[in-house]
Amino acid sequence: MSAATYATEIAAAALFLIAVAHTFSTRFFARLAHTSPRHAGLWHLLSEVEVVFGFWAFVLISVLFLTTGRERAIGYLNDRNFTEPMFVFVIMVIAASRPVLAAVRETVRAVAASLPVARPVGTYFLCVAMVPLLGSFITEPAAMTLSAILLRDAFYARGISTRLKYATIGVLFVNISIGGTLTPYAAPPVLMVAAKWGWDLPFMLATFGWKAAVAVLVNGVALTWLFREEIALRGRVVDDRSGAVPPAVIAVHLTFLAAVVAFAHHPEVFMGLFLFFLGYVEAYKKHQDRLILREGLLVAFFLAGLVTLGGLQQWWLQPALSGVEPGALYWVATVLTAITDNAALTYLGSLVEGTSAEFKYALVAGAVTGGGLTVIANAPNPAGFSILKGYFPDESISPTALFVAALAPTAVAAAAFLLL
Repeated sequence: MSAATYATEIAAAALFLIAVAHTFSTRFFARLAHTSPRHAGLWHLLSEVEVVFGFWAFVLISVLFLTTGRERAIGYLNDRNFTEPMFVFVIMVIAASRPVLAAVRETVRAVAASLPVARPVGTYFLCVAMVPLLGSFITEPAAMTLSAILLRDAFYARGISTRLKYATIGVLFVNISIGGTLTPYAAPPVLMVAAKWGWDLPFMLATFGWKAAVAVLVNGVALTWLFREEIALRGRVVDDRSGAVPPAVIAVHLTFLAAVVAFAHHPEVFMGLFLFFLGYVEAYKKHQDRLILREGLLVAFFLAGLVTLGGLQQWWLQPALSGVEPGALYWVATVLTAITDNAALTYLGSLVEGTSAEFKYALVAGAVTGGGLTVIANAPNPAGFSILKGYFPDESISPTALFVAALAPTAVAAAAFLLL
């Protein structure tokens, strides 16, 4: 390795660590915006979690331009795969459209009415347990978007306690991370290795899926039971007050959603479908609400920054995974996931040759177990973060409080994957 390459990798690792630290310091910048109004715009910008990794990725590319030259810096960007950020943006916008939400809301309302509990309690349980499992079929980002919006409208906007808000988002993030493992295509960390390792649907259901489902249901039941009185008192069953959406419009939106999921690995196709979707929405505006384009773009910017910064972390991440015994690897993967995207982690692990079935299981199980500990741990997390953050004190979610809230559901997931 040349001295220039070594220096670049050290700089990239330093910027990555700074970005991780920045995600835990956004409240400091938010307070700074109030105490230093002269540069309030800059401090507000730096207080947005969705901006953090994009900002430091910009710094990294600037460093590459200065140290390696224009061609190498552009070449590095060209070598990155930005399919996931684009897909998350598209799926967020379509999943959050009024017709799709109307269909899911009606389904949740009907199922909740059949449960032997108060309607708000049943609705809450479905949002934190059943919708995350649906992520195995409509993808985790779509499930996160739907769950977060339903929780926002029925509970967060109704004045629930801060304690319940953090407990909810902790369980939601963990359940989304593990709830996508029933199939080989819905969870990003599984998707990265499924084709190479030959993991098909029967394998995922038998090896990961049923264990994840048990953990999701345990987390959902425990949280709902602990807060049942507050949920029943504060929660509401939200109706679509802007008018019924015609079944044909709902069908068209669900078709767009299914088509985007089917072509999730082909940005040329799903971006084309998205442009058609925008045209359809414009043609039938009376059945639409505002599309969450801004929120989706911010989440995509966050993930693109993570992809850019993460591309130069292989030099230390891969050695950290190789040569580790499966028993220890599970916990190594769980911890590393908290400070880096779990899909990147499993991808780097898949580059290690000659690994055993136990190694592969431990790597992926650990990666999805730790996917709820931080906002950067799992690709769908920034989507839920963006939708719900405005209902927390100071319109900001404390990374430390999120980490603490996710510890108990993470322990349940660990028990399911290690003991069942």
